[in-house]
Amino acid sequence: MSDPVPLTGEPLALDLVNTRPATGDLLATPDDLRAWLGLQADRLPEARELAAAELTAADLAAVHAVREHIAGAVEHARTAGRPPAGHLEFLNRAQRDAPAISELAWNGEAVTVTPRRTGSPGARLAAWLAEAAAGLLADPAVTRVRQCEAHDCVLLFLPTHPRRRWCSAARCGNRTRVARHYQRHKPT
Repeated sequence: MSDPVPLTGEPLALDLVNTRPATGDLLATPDDLRAWLGLQADRLPEARELAAAELTAADLAAVHAVREHIAGAVEHARTAGRPPAGHLEFLNRAQRDAPAISELAWNGEAVTVTPRRTGSPGARLAAWLAEAAAGLLADPAVTRVRQCEAHDCVLLFLPTHPRRRWCSAARCGNRTRVARHYQRHKPT
């Protein structure tokens, strides 16, 4: 990835949207996508399996398309507006293109159920991400999604505290505070 430490920990759909900061695309290559999947391994079904697969440019393009539609839908939904039907239909289609199944297995003691999707790695990944977007878009909390207040940041976050202003206190918050301090104390 271009930025070795992408912002993670927000709802999965926002983490995906945030892979496109103002400085460029953090998912520029299939290897970047594989690295991002590694960061999301505990949050995304099949992430480890998909990261181990031979991801192609077509798989990356499927993720980019889902990311663009999530970004557009979230931008409208966070301002309590109606997301364009084209964004919602695209996300629905992405989910239909890789149907979900509950895969049954025996672990030696009991039957286990694992959520899986069918299709190519790109279609499966796009479907999981579209499903995460559906959860976010249907949640009333989507209207609380904010854009970072740092002047050069476009990242989104769902604040857990009402006074949160930056995507990350360590990134933008610290930079902003240092800049303010410098402005107050700079030699005239």
